Amino acid sequence: MNRTLQPAHPAEAVKRPGRWLALAVLVLAVLLVAVDATVLGLATPYISEDLAPSGTQLLWIGDVYSFVIAGLLVSMGSLGDRVGRKRILLVGATAFGAVSVLNAYAHTPEVLIVARALLGVAGATLMPATLALIRNLFHDPRERSLAVGIWGAAASAGAAVGPVVGGFLLEHFWWGSVFLINLPVMAVLVVVGVRLLPESRNPDPGPWDLPSVVLSLVGMVGVVYAVKEAAAHGFAPATLAAGLLGAAALYGFVRRQLAMPVPLIDMRLFRNRGFSGAVLADLLTILGLSGLVFFLSQYLQLVQGRRPFEAGLAELPAAVGAVAAGLIAGRAARRFSVRAVVSGGLAAVGLALAALTVVGQHTGYPLIGAALLVVGLGAGFAFTVTADVILSSVPGEQAGAASAVSETAYELGAALGIAVLGSIVTGVYRDFTGPAGTPAAAHESLGGAVEAAAGLPAPAAGALLDSARQAFVDGLALAAGVGAAVLLAAAAASWYLLRGQRLEDGVEHP
Repeated sequence: MNRTLQPAHPAEAVKRPGRWLALAVLVLAVLLVAVDATVLGLATPYISEDLAPSGTQLLWIGDVYSFVIAGLLVSMGSLGDRVGRKRILLVGATAFGAVSVLNAYAHTPEVLIVARALLGVAGATLMPATLALIRNLFHDPRERSLAVGIWGAAASAGAAVGPVVGGFLLEHFWWGSVFLINLPVMAVLVVVGVRLLPESRNPDPGPWDLPSVVLSLVGMVGVVYAVKEAAAHGFAPATLAAGLLGAAALYGFVRRQLAMPVPLIDMRLFRNRGFSGAVLADLLTILGLSGLVFFLSQYLQLVQGRRPFEAGLAELPAAVGAVAAGLIAGRAARRFSVRAVVSGGLAAVGLALAALTVVGQHTGYPLIGAALLVVGLGAGFAFTVTADVILSSVPGEQAGAASAVSETAYELGAALGIAVLGSIVTGVYRDFTGPAGTPAAAHESLGGAVEAAAGLPAPAAGALLDSARQAFVDGLALAAGVGAAVLLAAAAASWYLLRGQRLEDGVEHP
């Protein structure tokens, strides 16, 4: 496909009719994934009470979705380039809704872990397809920047809607109801998307290489699993073996892609410093944020005693900030510079996380709310601009695979963040000293301590809860400090890697 860049004024021929309505459908897909990701944190205390998972199982429930989706994103993005991005999006959305029902009615921790893994398989088809379709719907770079901003704002809006709606459902229904909210969104997406979304694919895609798919999945899952287990339990022989197997599989995947005439992902994309810098920024940012976010809902409910709906409302400032920043991020990057906006946003998030290191059991909401607002603003600026940079770095026929790399960094960061920072919280928490007669289950999770306290005499219950909550807060503060360090490092790396990077202004003609 030949592309030319024309200055300033877009020709009407490249402005596809109905592109904004099509974007609205893609926004529904983003909402589907974002809502599902955020409601889990609110439901965690209820899952702990009902299914009684161990601390390790609880972490698996939280991160197995990210493990699987990270392993399959590149393969599914490349598959969309081959069979059609509209087709894979609609099939994936249907599967996502169906598997949500399995999550809702899981009756054991093991079933819920498997259901979350299957949800990851379906989810891997959605996000790369939405960004790739945006890449091929909007040929005017300024319009595309706004579309990417709306896409990112939708993800943030989902992060806001998820806790609020989830909190309402948890106060009136059982925890499985939070997964069923996916169904009406999925239904609207499929029915409307069939009519409005244009199909797009790579006109000369080459074969979908199954060995590459297997190598990618084994490599990502093996490496992330090893990191998770090493953070929680040290380098046991099985953990080391999983890590080595994963690293070998990823090495084989890269070698195979370099040797194939038409690979699943063109590894030469990483020679583009802007592309590599944007991907690295996404990975480090989510790594620093995700573990903290996973435990924040538990802090608001189990430490500060907020009801689920109130806890959901308490997290709104982050989403409000991200929506506001996402809508103006492209304009800001053109007025100043890409690296100034991305690095500045990441530094702001790092400083906000640093402020959370002083939280205690009775910290007032103004500090928490202000920190969350700054987190949302900084992340909104950074993520919107890096997504725009990644999409602008590749030709339209490779949009699915490139988008998948972006989303892989996001999901890998989420899995590593929950594994590493979550293990920090869990490790600090487990060492608390409870009163005589404290059940072992109380040391597995804060939810387990709350449940154990219900069966103890009032003085012992009070002592147990106070000690457990303080240990949890200590772990959360330490994780916030580590997250702050990661974000500040990401800001510095982005300042270096994104130097000279600019967003396009000309109009791209297919």
